Amino acid sequence: MFEKYGMKDKLLQWFNLALMVDLFLVLLSFFWLAIALIGRSAGVPLGLDLWYKLWEPVFTPAIGIFMAGAILSGVISWVSKRFSAPSS
Repeated sequence: MFEKYGMKDKLLQWFNLALMVDLFLVLLSFFWLAIALIGRSAGVPLGLDLWYKLWEPVFTPAIGIFMAGAILSGVISWVSKRFSAPSS
């Protein structure tokens, strides 16, 4: 599968895979927050206090990495298209 791809393409595939894993972490944290808030309003402890403890060391960097990675991926794609375009 990877024989036809260059090193840059392999690196971009791994980068995009890492961004996808990070996206799922961010989505999981959002759903956890939503469920924990519903549980708190119903009087059922579903881990909102633990979520608050994990916000700063885990979820905030995950969101930042995802945003920076999305911007970097777009810039890399734009630069690749710009330099691979035929000059007329």
